[in-house]
Amino acid sequence: MGTLIEFFVRDEAAAVFAFVLAAVIVLFITPTVTNIARRVGAMDEPDRRKIHEDPVPRLGGLAIYFGFIIPALLFLPLTNQMKGVLLGATVVTLFGAVDDFRGTGPLVKFTGQFIAAGFLVYYGIRIDYLTLPFLGTVELAPALAVLLTLLWVVVLVNIFNFIDGMDGLAAGVATIAAVTFSIIAISLGRSEAAILAAVLAGTTTGFLRYNFHPASIFMGDSGSMLLGFVMAAVTVGGVLKSVATVTLILPLLILGIPIFDLALAILRRAKNKRSIFQPDRGHLHHRLFNIGFSQKEAVLVLYGWCLLTSSLALSMRFAPRFVTVILTVVVIATSLYLVYLLEILKIRTRRSARLR
Repeated sequence: MGTLIEFFVRDEAAAVFAFVLAAVIVLFITPTVTNIARRVGAMDEPDRRKIHEDPVPRLGGLAIYFGFIIPALLFLPLTNQMKGVLLGATVVTLFGAVDDFRGTGPLVKFTGQFIAAGFLVYYGIRIDYLTLPFLGTVELAPALAVLLTLLWVVVLVNIFNFIDGMDGLAAGVATIAAVTFSIIAISLGRSEAAILAAVLAGTTTGFLRYNFHPASIFMGDSGSMLLGFVMAAVTVGGVLKSVATVTLILPLLILGIPIFDLALAILRRAKNKRSIFQPDRGHLHHRLFNIGFSQKEAVLVLYGWCLLTSSLALSMRFAPRFVTVILTVVVIATSLYLVYLLEILKIRTRRSARLR
């Protein structure tokens, strides 16, 4: 028992120190990155789809990258799996930075995402098995394991790329998710994943100092794709591969709101016969803004929604059953209210049908 307590204390302390160091690095380096972005012309210009009215530097992902890579090297052993994470993070950040600087097409970005995901798979971070309710542990065939891992990484990378449309939104959502994953990974004995998640949370917390409304710098694709990639590595290496029966549900809950937004975007663009890569103003944050919420209010609403789903995930892991039941009711009620408020599902009455 004493050994178990010492193990938890050691990992928790390392995660906290890594979090603080990452935040401090990003706090100090972001102003320099902002000046560099202005000098090289890496600016996000306003247009009809975007909310901001003035050009804003958009290479903030570079600050996040250095805030991530330095603590990761200091606090984690350079195992084969860590090599996969660091190499993949470097590749996805470089491809994103090129897009931030000169603009690239979806094919180029997808190429970078699959290369980065390939590093994870090559160095042994893959979904070899899943623990499913009622079915237990299901082993995956090697080819299916590789395919599922590649798809999961690319989906998460694009989830954070899609929600990065308002000051502080992607960074705040990533902070909430990363802290939650860190706590769960420690409880599952996945110390490396826990520290990795804590480092990621530190980078986004530090970046929020400059990225929350009114933002002085955007993270750009270099930042949003890096967040999604590291989050995928944490979930594959620290949560999905555990034998606990709730491990498949937890990532879907913690990342539920960004996943929901991505699914809506794909369905919406398919319905309108538009490319799924063509940006629009139908995301959750746009809908809140369009019905009268300010940028700050819209972001805080989405923070609260993500906090609720993450709290439910934590309660499924740690809390008594009655607490989980209460939180489930609260999450469902809140989600239904927001779906109604944002008119995501439009219910036509008989009277409105006759008027049509």
